[in-house]
Amino acid sequence: MTPLVAGAVLVAAVTHATWNALAHHIRDQLLSFTLISGGGALIGLALVPFLPVPAAGAWPYLIASAVLHVAYYGLLMKSFALGDFGQMYPIARGTAPLVVTLLAAVFVHEVPDTRQLLGVAVACAGLTGLALWGTRGKGVHGPALLAALATGLSIALYTVVDGLGVRASGTTLGYVAWLMALEGLAIPAYALAVRRRALLPALRPHAPRGLLGAALSVAAYALVLWAQTQAPLAPIAALRESSIIVGAAIGALFFKERFGGPRVAAASLMAVGIGLMLSSGG
Repeated sequence: MTPLVAGAVLVAAVTHATWNALAHHIRDQLLSFTLISGGGALIGLALVPFLPVPAAGAWPYLIASAVLHVAYYGLLMKSFALGDFGQMYPIARGTAPLVVTLLAAVFVHEVPDTRQLLGVAVACAGLTGLALWGTRGKGVHGPALLAALATGLSIALYTVVDGLGVRASGTTLGYVAWLMALEGLAIPAYALAVRRRALLPALRPHAPRGLLGAALSVAAYALVLWAQTQAPLAPIAALRESSIIVGAAIGALFFKERFGGPRVAAASLMAVGIGLMLSSGG
């Protein structure tokens, strides 16, 4: 992985944590994700006429990814509704690179070496620490943890699908634009069916924040998809999840959620695990 690729993924990590924080700040999660996914669809539709059409081989991946992204949005909404941002975000994002490592080995034949596997184990220890610290004193809230873990699984699945799809597309930006256009209309359509005439008045106060989140979401994923055309999937997924640390810090600074020494230690373990995977020659 070159410094340029690593830098792009780190920028994507910060951007991703920021848009997730914006989404969490809008307490009505259906409104939040209507704005973010709908805004992403508008951005994609605006870009489509000016970008190359993805190659034919990429379209099965595009369609599968759109379905997985809709599932991801639904699970993420449920996670944020059930638990603290500083707990749900690390669990959801931290689960993904562990699963991506396995899926990439099986389906993409990108087999990790010993150092990468050690990095996965260390990162998993950090994830466990963040999860346990997040539930300290409150007991384990089963539905919230299950929703966050399911969110992580959906992230891993669309990461691998999109890694294969963008490589087959011949155009990263064209792939991103079509993906946003395909995936972004489902949640707004559902919100309209549920809220009907009350939807638009409810959206207006949150529109600037939500549309900013949409732009950040598109930018973050475009950077990640470009990186996936330049390097193996597992290290990209691992480095992207440095957003976990950013997300936990945002939770502490802006949502008054506890961070504390144990979370610092857990986040440090995550960083060491990520570093081991990145330093691998495989």
